[in-house]
Amino acid sequence: QVQLVESGGGLVQAGGSLRLSCAASGSFFRINAMGWYRQAPGRQRELVAIITSGGSTNHADSVKGRFTISRDNAKNTVYLQMNSLKPEDTAVYYCNAAIKIKSWTVGVADYWGQGTQVTVSS
Repeated sequence: QVQLVESGGGLVQAGGSLRLSCAASGSFFRINAMGWYRQAPGRQRELVAIITSGGSTNHADSVKGRFTISRDNAKNTVYLQMNSLKPEDTAVYYCNAAIKIKSWTVGVADYWGQGTQVTVSS
């Protein structure tokens, strides 16, 4: 059973910073890409940032220059450093991981964390 457990959300004033963490646990062969998504009330879930197992990253235009995704492969953990937060960043943030369960399985399976609330006050 694979689990993704997020932490680090909370309430912050505009201009402040938060750091989200997401740790994968359980039995699996390898984690490929990991990412952060967010969903604001009444809106669709959107990609915030993604990082490959080799460390290549891609950030949504709306967060470029403010958010930074990183990962620690030894800890099976992905981070999202969020600086210069804006009220429009308010959302539930979800961690995602593409995981290869066994060395012989074809493809990867998608796993999601339970979500962590980030609220930015103006």
